[in-house]
Amino acid sequence: MKMTKKRTWVRASLVVMLGAQAAHAQTVQQPRLAAAAPQPDLAQLRQQVAAQDLKLAQQQRQIDESHRQLGAMQKQLEAMQSQLGTAPAKPAQAVNVAPSPTRVSQVDARPTDQPVGQAPAPSEDTRPPEIAPLFEAPGVLSPRGRFTLEPSLQYSYSSSDRVSIVGYTIIPALVIGLIDVRSVQRTTVVAGLTARYGLTNRLEVEGRIPYVYRNDDTVSRPINLEPSSASRVFNAEGSGLGDIELAGRYQINLPKPGNPYFVGGLRLKTRTGEDPFEVDYLAAAPGLPTLQTSLPTGSGFYSLQPSLSMIYPTDPAVFFGGINYQWNIKRDVNKSLKGVQSSFVGEVDPGDAIGINFGMGLALNERSSFSIGYEHIWIGKTKTEGTVTEGTTNLQTASLLLGYSYRLNKRASLSLSIGAGLTNDSPDTQFTLRLPYTF
Repeated sequence: MKMTKKRTWVRASLVVMLGAQAAHAQTVQQPRLAAAAPQPDLAQLRQQVAAQDLKLAQQQRQIDESHRQLGAMQKQLEAMQSQLGTAPAKPAQAVNVAPSPTRVSQVDARPTDQPVGQAPAPSEDTRPPEIAPLFEAPGVLSPRGRFTLEPSLQYSYSSSDRVSIVGYTIIPALVIGLIDVRSVQRTTVVAGLTARYGLTNRLEVEGRIPYVYRNDDTVSRPINLEPSSASRVFNAEGSGLGDIELAGRYQINLPKPGNPYFVGGLRLKTRTGEDPFEVDYLAAAPGLPTLQTSLPTGSGFYSLQPSLSMIYPTDPAVFFGGINYQWNIKRDVNKSLKGVQSSFVGEVDPGDAIGINFGMGLALNERSSFSIGYEHIWIGKTKTEGTVTEGTTNLQTASLLLGYSYRLNKRASLSLSIGAGLTNDSPDTQFTLRLPYTF
């Protein structure tokens, strides 16, 4: 029994001793293993960090370049919408990308013309949008301090047939007297130089100097004058300075988006051109209208023309229209016509005229635009010595007009309009070429 207990005690002592030795051996071996483990390569880590920083810098430059392009595209869009008269669209929201905090100095932070994500400053240009011109008065006013010089060339052609009967009828089928059949072909070319200056953004003054060339071919055949009378061709022409015009226009309102613009105007036409009472006449036959041997280049009367125009921009078209009244001031001629006996002319009051026009303009792209319009004018009867002149009637002219405008550069544009007459008193066709240049 004692021997058994002694053996058990010896075994326990040996187990404890062996465990202590194993623990000591393991403790001694751990530092050796740690010393044998491979150390990390610091140079390689630095290269990886530098490469990542370089990639971040490149990505930041690409983001800045995208922001710059987005700002430029936004400006182009606003310019196109300004031409069309629509409200500018809201700029796109910026994409906030935070650069690397440790490498901010390496990012190419080039400034753009307009910060992305910030609304553009309100434009000071509150004028109506520009459209292809059709009528005599332009739609858009010159900005303050801006001078515009506009050479123009206008060609018009008209023809008319007329039958004159001097006599009386016994029965409806029999005429006693003279029958005169005439065909008149008239060509007019007007070269003009117009100057405009903007006193303010809402007030503009204008002056125009025209040079006129006219040519008329009259084919007549007095049927009852001679039994075998042949057709006679009579040609007359005239050229020289026309009637100088002075005008002013004022933009009445500053509308909110979606409302129309109203522009009031006043035009004064002088009588600097040669008037109809200064040219020579030739009597064709007793009782028949006389013929002019030379043609006048002016109307012979002063006139004052107030007007009111409306421009209503929508998307994508611009609607416009206007009304005007031309007051032809009467004049005491107090002379006889040259070449015609017993043709004393006293006080003459030409008929006044009322005109309306309307149309639509459409921007085809940022450089070109197209317009279509209609113009109608009523002209009253002429009075001599306070009474209506014999043989005169009210006249009505109506024209359908098409216009095209192309912007050559920031200062110059080219405009062409074509008119087709819709009544007998209107020119059959009319071409107008304009080349405004802004200084």
